[in-house]
Amino acid sequence: MSEIVIIGAGPAGIRAAQTLVAHGVRPVLLDEASRGGGQIYRQQPAHFRRSAKTLYGFEAAKAQALHTALEQLHGKLDYRPETLVWNAEHPVLDTLHQGQVADRLAFDRVIIATGATDRVLPIPGWTLPGVYTLGAAQIALKFQGCAIGERVVLAGSGPLLYLVAYQYAKAGATVAAVLDTSPFSAQARALPYLLLQPATFAKGLYYRAWLALKGIPVHQGVTLLGIEGTQRASAVRWSQGGRAQQLACDAVAFAHALRSETQLADLLGCQFAWNALNRAWLPVRDAQGRASSDGVYLAGDGAGILGADGAEMTGELAALTLLADLGKPIDLRRQRHLQRRLATLQHFRRGLEQAFPFPQQWARQTPDSLTVCRCEQITAGEIRDTVRAGHWEINRVKAMCRVGMGRCQGRVCGAAAAELIACESGRPLDQVGRLRGQAPVKPLPFGLEIKP
Repeated sequence: MSEIVIIGAGPAGIRAAQTLVAHGVRPVLLDEASRGGGQIYRQQPAHFRRSAKTLYGFEAAKAQALHTALEQLHGKLDYRPETLVWNAEHPVLDTLHQGQVADRLAFDRVIIATGATDRVLPIPGWTLPGVYTLGAAQIALKFQGCAIGERVVLAGSGPLLYLVAYQYAKAGATVAAVLDTSPFSAQARALPYLLLQPATFAKGLYYRAWLALKGIPVHQGVTLLGIEGTQRASAVRWSQGGRAQQLACDAVAFAHALRSETQLADLLGCQFAWNALNRAWLPVRDAQGRASSDGVYLAGDGAGILGADGAEMTGELAALTLLADLGKPIDLRRQRHLQRRLATLQHFRRGLEQAFPFPQQWARQTPDSLTVCRCEQITAGEIRDTVRAGHWEINRVKAMCRVGMGRCQGRVCGAAAAELIACESGRPLDQVGRLRGQAPVKPLPFGLEIKP
């Protein structure tokens, strides 16, 4: 029997499920995590007893509301946690439950709400033990109740940088420094856009002021030069105003904003278009959340970064659209209201990109010796050599030098590889193409029996 399926139990997926159930539809909700909430509202293990305020700070009420919404859906949907969707081929999803049980799930319509991950721009030393992405550092704190080190440096750009720094320091960890590649002048210029969401902007100001009050150094407009160490990270190097600096530490977390998880939309044949704001190829969706492939709907950060509030709205909107396509009556005023709020969020999002601009110099400054693809041990120099040999389309570069061909399928290295190809070939980033999605989108265990 075909099902209506939601992939991802974060803010978008939970709100989509809630909306469908309210209209008499019983969906299947699949999620990799053991407990719903997504990354931003990730729940701690059941035996942990930390308060919501400790875990989520200002977002405690939103987190609890979302978790409660999922709990209230118990018995009204088919909720399958710890379930990875590793392949999608209309009208079937291939799943893996608890890393052991493979299954195939037929669907009639699907809402993809797979979220986003850190955008990584490698620097020398990034493969050392003790180096994490900002998202991974946040997971360690929220889900495992521990810091990634005793003396931590947080680096990169984007709102998550200051949020994680605040969360770590608030939890009692020693934050040695925050290294922001974005200059203060960029954030000042973005002020008119940022004021469109005054509450969110105020929280950002609070995090920054709190860090300053605690004496935590924040360096802006830096260029990250590398991470030193032998057995593990022991120091981080950067330059600011032309002056090189170094700081001792035992852990580093870094990222440059977020990138959407789009592989399943690709495998389902959705059309993609270049999105300059996200600096990425994203699956095309209409104003109501429909993808170009029949029966596929897109919600949350997996279709464009809008944050947790935007994810909830796009999840509800996609569900309303699905219901309308099924011929069920929906509240058209609510649908239009969601679209107006999302339009305002898009303007705010432009402000964030202006406040935390992409480090355009990264590809030019990256040394040939730097490992870009960890899975296949491919260096920046090997990628450049491949381009010099006449190959500039990213899938062709992948075929020639194996960048993006490993376990992560380019989820970690793909953005960096594209930047290097564009820089070396002298082409705009949108002209070097995008890595095509391949199954499995994430690694599977050996010996797994796959149903035909």
